[in-house]
Parts: sequence; structure tokens; C-alpha cells
Amino acid sequence: MSLKLAGKVAVVTGGSTGIGLAIAKRFVTEGATVYITGRRQAELDAAAAAIGGAATGVRVDSADVGQLQALYERIKQEHGKLDVLVANAGGGSLLPMGQITEAHYEDTFSRNVKGTLFTVQEALPLMSPGSSVIMTGSTAASGGTEAFSVYAASKAAVRAFARNWIVDLKGKGIRVNTLSPGPIKTPGLVELVGTDPDQQQGFLDHLASLIPMGRVGDPDEVAKAAVFLASDDASFVNGIELFVDGGMRQI
Repeated sequence: MSLKLAGKVAVVTGGSTGIGLAIAKRFVTEGATVYITGRRQAELDAAAAAIGGAATGVRVDSADVGQLQALYERIKQEHGKLDVLVANAGGGSLLPMGQITEAHYEDTFSRNVKGTLFTVQEALPLMSPGSSVIMTGSTAASGGTEAFSVYAASKAAVRAFARNWIVDLKGKGIRVNTLSPGPIKTPGLVELVGTDPDQQQGFLDHLASLIPMGRVGDPDEVAKAAVFLASDDASFVNGIELFVDGGMRQI
């Protein structure tokens, strides 16, 4: 069986934990050379070691354009190209309407919207026909979630980017798609409700009750979908939002 990403160079931002780490692992398994980014060097080093020799951790804050430019310059010098870009870095926290602060808004939009915008834009000179851009969206952007409006709005912006960028990039052969997970068991998800294990499990059980498949997802299930969007199997897939959510947003 041939490897789906053999010979490809990929970047996965926010690749030191959770969904990003799972995607990076899958990409390496499928033959890609992968650069993962994050803001904490120790976690990056541990993740790169766990992934294996075809992974490199680079400390990058995706909201810092200068750091993104340095990353892509390094990739240009080392490989001369970028075939797959997963703009995954981001995050959010719970705050209900009436308690939202300017700092909360600015942090969320800087990480999820500004970071995604410039992660993609600065990479384009390295990308050629056949390249794939995958942006991590969220089911939160297409339904109501208590105390999560700022995060949901930021992910709705990411979805809008895909719809518009495929027009801007028309004829260049660079595909742009959004991969939108539902509830996936990651540190970032369970820590929304704190660090108490019982409270975290109760949160997961509640989320599972909302999903037709009756459970939350595993990061590797999202990673498998990312491999499809990154590979030539998705050569005519452009501008879509692919939900990996157990059917949550279909009801």
C-alpha cells in the first residue's frame, strides 16, 4: 500500500498536543516530513520526540507574523516548498455574554482569526498547484453553545476565510478546506471546566449525550480526516467544511 503523503512537506501549527499532535503523527505515518509549531518549547520537544524522526518542533506564536515568516524561511531553505499546511493553532475559554472582557475577545480573535489569516497568507509563496491548506474550524461556529460566543464567532470567521480564499486563489491549484471537529477528548476540551477529573468526566458525559454516536471523538479520528484533505484523494475537494462530530451538527 502506498503512503498517501509520501514526499510531502507539511506544517501543523499547534502541533504539540491534542488534535494537532494527532494530525502530525498521522502525517508522518503517511510519509510526510512535518514541522509542528507551538508556544512552549518543552512541549514541542516532547511532541517531536513522540512523533519520531520526520518531525521537527519550531517555537512559533501564530499571531506573530515575524515568527511565521522565520518559520517559512527555514522551510524554504531546507526544502524549497510546502505541500500541506494545517492552520490548527488556537483556542478559547468560556465566558457568558455580560461577562466578556476586551482581553478575552482580543486573545481569542488574535489566536484563532489573526493567527489563521497570517499562517496561511505567509505560506502561499511556498505552495504550488496541488498543495492543500486545512484550517481547523469547530462545530461551535454552526450552533449555539452557552458561554462560548466569542470562540464560536472566531471559528465562524475561519469558515468564511475558506469560502473567500478559494476565490482569491482561483486557478492556482491550492485547495483550502475547513475541518470542523465536534467534541474531541483533548486536554484543551476538558480543561474548559477546570482540572477536577470528576468534573471533566461529567462534562464529557454531557457532551456525549448530545452526539448521535453516543460518545465524544478521539483526536486520531480527526487526524484521519485531515489525511484525506491533505492527500491527492481530495484533489477536487475545495472550500468545504468537513465535520468530524459523530453527527452532532446534522440534527
